[in-house]
Amino acid sequence: MNPLLSSWDLVKVYLMVMRQGSLSSAARTLNISQPTARRQIEALEDELGVPLFTRAPSGLLPTDYGTSLMAQAEAAEAAIGAFRRGASGAVDEDSGTVRIACSEVYGVEIMPNLLSQLIKDYPKLETELVLSNRREDLLRREADIAVRLTEPKQDALIARKVKPVGFGLYATREFLKTYPAPKTYGEFVERGRFISDDRRDFMRKGFEAAKLKLPKNIVFRTDSDLAQLAAIRAGLGIGICQNRFAAPSHLVRVLPEVSVKLECWIVMHEDLKHMRRVKLVFDYLVKALG
Repeated sequence: MNPLLSSWDLVKVYLMVMRQGSLSSAARTLNISQPTARRQIEALEDELGVPLFTRAPSGLLPTDYGTSLMAQAEAAEAAIGAFRRGASGAVDEDSGTVRIACSEVYGVEIMPNLLSQLIKDYPKLETELVLSNRREDLLRREADIAVRLTEPKQDALIARKVKPVGFGLYATREFLKTYPAPKTYGEFVERGRFISDDRRDFMRKGFEAAKLKLPKNIVFRTDSDLAQLAAIRAGLGIGICQNRFAAPSHLVRVLPEVSVKLECWIVMHEDLKHMRRVKLVFDYLVKALG
């Protein structure tokens, strides 16, 4: 086996242990045995000459050195992924792999339907979908194209603005039968049963930007946008939802005067503009979301 590829296989196990938090979970994800995963971690530690993990009854715990290598390992992973995608088809053909980054909600509620028609039109294309809002994913080549709700500022990126995304406060009819909709925003702040963030502060920043007070009575917290949408649909409370999802989900608008619109952008790295399959997917998404 090529030594470079062999070394990457070792790093891949290290990355998975760091992400999964245990050797057994990493082994299952990689479809290898736990003893094999342990041997590969030990081989990588021998190659580097330093311990990456300490052995504890609960499993493997990363050392400070092991933690410090995470960013470099992820950069290597992105570079190898970009190399493999680049080699998946000829530059001037509509075949090969294109990797798209978008939010959780887009990835579940929007992109599969859009991409189904694209794949019908171009059956030799293969698309990968990564659910991520990290701004650096295109620069690090973790993805070829991204759908973003903020305008990218980096010079190395090509961006096209599409239709803005509207947001409002929504709840189910059943929920509003038990907890009638507030008549004023002040009433909502004091008594509204709100679905909000857990540890991130996206909601707080959004309300502050709109010069609105954050509701006090939070009944459900999660940092997952998809889980927030599911909680609204399940009737747990009032939450922020994209307007486009309201009618299919039979949701009712609460306080229609509370309305937010965010710009939406389709973004790609300028180095990929001459690659036919990437440009094809980019133009398709601009048209479909525009």
